[in-house]
Amino acid sequence: MAGVEGRVIAVTGAGGGLGREYALLLARSGAKVIVNDLGGARDGSGRGNTAADTVVAQIRDTGGEAVANYDSVATREGGAAVVQTALDTFGRIDGVVANAGILRDRTFHKMPAADWDAVLRVHLDGAFHVIRPAFPHLRDQRHGRIVVVTSTSGIYGNFGQANYAAAKSGLIGLIRTLAIEGRRHNILANAIAPLAATRMTEDIASAEVLEKLPPAHVAPVVGYLLTDESTETGSVLVAAGGNVHRVAQFQTRGVTFPEVPTIDQVAHRWREIVDLDGALPGTSPLA
Repeated sequence: MAGVEGRVIAVTGAGGGLGREYALLLARSGAKVIVNDLGGARDGSGRGNTAADTVVAQIRDTGGEAVANYDSVATREGGAAVVQTALDTFGRIDGVVANAGILRDRTFHKMPAADWDAVLRVHLDGAFHVIRPAFPHLRDQRHGRIVVVTSTSGIYGNFGQANYAAAKSGLIGLIRTLAIEGRRHNILANAIAPLAATRMTEDIASAEVLEKLPPAHVAPVVGYLLTDESTETGSVLVAAGGNVHRVAQFQTRGVTFPEVPTIDQVAHRWREIVDLDGALPGTSPLA
């Protein structure tokens, strides 16, 4: 196979916004798409079939292959049902785009536990709930592509988004580990941090800024990461308004203390510890 042609790819939260763009592009490129969407509001409330059904109809009207799934990825059963829909309809699963998400923004000192839990359940747990049942199939066929949707909030932080940032940062740790575990099975895992004009960002940036961030700019990057030709794995890519760049971690040269230091000794050498001059790509001390 070449590109994504003939591949079966599940896209969560594909009833609108960026997820819809991913699903439509993948279908135009020859993939068979599971269009998952709960059909709820931006904060996760409510549900309905219209969003997913509309995208499936658009794909089929242009000669593509797609099937709708309305399960919530916030539960293990819902995530498993997304994968099962792929198996029941197309007989296999080749890729997952963990895109489903909600927003419940609030400053940390005012954030109720319910808002923390709800956001992590959809973004972080939701990715696990779909990827975990897909993973054995990807291993058995020695081929798989995984893309999780992170955020610049998860990379850099953002005011009023402690829950969202924590979930999105967790997804980066997830794909880095999946990249390590999946390497010998030809399973590649990456993260995309998109900036685009969708209902998730409609009141976060000005209309002037959002005008420069059409969702269509992001989809080809996600599409490439799902292709047979892609060899990228364990990477975080930011895509916004036509600009695409990779974000990586670096480590300073640091300081080695021959004996357990005192607080004053650490303080004395603090500038050396944090000095980024000559920093190198970060590596795990356990690698």
